Amino acid sequence: MPSAYIETTIPSYYVARPSMNVIQAARQASTRAWWDGGCSSFDLFTSQEVLQEARLGDADMARQRLELLSPLPKLELTDQVGALAQTLIDAGLVPEKAASDAVHIAVASVHQMNYIVTWNFKHIANPYTRDRLRAVVADAGFHLPVMSSPEELIQYDEDT
Repeated sequence: MPSAYIETTIPSYYVARPSMNVIQAARQASTRAWWDGGCSSFDLFTSQEVLQEARLGDADMARQRLELLSPLPKLELTDQVGALAQTLIDAGLVPEKAASDAVHIAVASVHQMNYIVTWNFKHIANPYTRDRLRAVVADAGFHLPVMSSPEELIQYDEDT
């Protein structure tokens, strides 16, 4: 079964109060449909970095995010993860202020995940930096996972 790293935006969209913004509402619906529909039959993983981010904000929302994530195995934040995250920052692919996004990419790459499931198109699944990310991760000796939203994965599920 393919493996997928669940980044913080996934539980955030899953538990969020319904949005009046049509794009946000669609993302919430896609996230819930993908998660509740079996997550494309992936083996799901997360990390302590995600749990730390999920704890932030409204206490009730944080509790729900953590409940959703609790059954998932946690990938270790190793020295290799830290080094790769710093490499991504040093290469200018992820800004220092978004260091946790570099950690998400690094942990999924170091632990050989097949996919990163995310709604973060600014620093993680950014189509303008994806090729450079792939090259820097490869130069460090790792493989960049496919970065995908739940919506893309639902479309794949429906085609199979």
